[in-house]
Amino acid sequence: HKICQMATSASSSVTLPTPEQIKHAVQELKPQLIELLTSLVSYDTTLGNEASSNISSFVASVFQKMHLTTERQPILLDEIKSLKGYSPVDWSYDGKENVIGIHRPSLPSPSGKTILFNGHIDVVPTGPADLWKITKPFTPFVSDDGKLYGRGSGDMKGGVVSMMIAMMALRFLGFAPASQVTLCCVLEEECTGNGTLSSLHRGFSADVVLIPEPFPYITIAQLGVMWIQVTVIGRPAHVLNTSSGVNAIEASFKMVEALKQIEVDFNKCPSPLPEVYRGMSHPVNINLGKIKGGEWASSVPTECCFDVRIGIPPGFSLVKTKEKIEEILKTTAEKYQVKHRIDYNGFQAEGCVIDPHSPGIVCLDKAHKSIHNNTPPAYKALTCTTDARHYNLYYNTVATCYGPLAGNIHGLDEWVDLQSVADVASVYACFIADWCGLESI
Repeated sequence: HKICQMATSASSSVTLPTPEQIKHAVQELKPQLIELLTSLVSYDTTLGNEASSNISSFVASVFQKMHLTTERQPILLDEIKSLKGYSPVDWSYDGKENVIGIHRPSLPSPSGKTILFNGHIDVVPTGPADLWKITKPFTPFVSDDGKLYGRGSGDMKGGVVSMMIAMMALRFLGFAPASQVTLCCVLEEECTGNGTLSSLHRGFSADVVLIPEPFPYITIAQLGVMWIQVTVIGRPAHVLNTSSGVNAIEASFKMVEALKQIEVDFNKCPSPLPEVYRGMSHPVNINLGKIKGGEWASSVPTECCFDVRIGIPPGFSLVKTKEKIEEILKTTAEKYQVKHRIDYNGFQAEGCVIDPHSPGIVCLDKAHKSIHNNTPPAYKALTCTTDARHYNLYYNTVATCYGPLAGNIHGLDEWVDLQSVADVASVYACFIADWCGLESI
């Protein structure tokens, strides 16, 4: 199935490029694709390093070369901390900024609709660099089988390149979108979503939003996620009489074990999960992600601090989740005679369900088929969160994820398939042609 070959732009009838022509243009741009992705992956954009990495300057320079109106927007906590969807933090936002590239047509299109591509350029920590076998985390490497390795290659700098190359391919063919297209590169998708929230507060939205996360399918739901940090205070003692003390580390493990009951409750039948999650054996997970405690091997530890990620079904409120957490931890702390403090720092993200029959997703389905020999895309629910929630829950805009094939995301030797990055760019270019219309340049 091919997208229609004729469209009326603001000025005249334009013969649209065929999917084959778009695929060919993207392949011609493959060297630029690899160069762009190699550059992006080389920037260390882990939490706290985003500003000093200077990646925003690089992205802005790319947007300017793409003939996009370019804005570098600082993320200001005072602007967003009272908004729905805000996640609290205890770190500085000095120097953090989103980078926005905007294409505006020469004349308003009478029928074209607007689109925003959202891609995050922050990445998760790498783990010990000496455990990476293929290459070091921020030294990109292209393998003989067409994979590019490096932290963030899959999640999600490969997808960011897909949305850039889609626009470049249309220009390569002599076209520009006949309605507004916005490319939004944001920070903190991996820990808060506050970057996207800031961009929305500044007015950057569209008729539909596509997010090229490393999911080679169309997403139709995602879980909520809550981060908590728990500090446990026991009672120190010499090991010659451990019974006189209260071990904060051992109590912490008991508290984590107790929190697992939330996971059990959310996954049991009948489940509070929406229908799209039925059939998954264990969609909701709790993860003990960090723990630190004790001072001396021969002393009963006084203090332990641990961080937990808790999955939450769509439609289940954050308030009720907090009530569950606080009751469980209070009961367990009393049982093991420790004091504790809970800090909500990072994700406070609600889940959402996305309408697969909305016009934007129908158009994306059509564009996918046009590039993949009429093979329909898969539709899946996510067991994680993405920035799509902000658009769907709070700004009345359909947003979905669809991106390249990747592996080992958040793990060692992360990679993205380069041909998949190109294929997603081709799908996005077809989507723009159909959704926005085109004008000749």
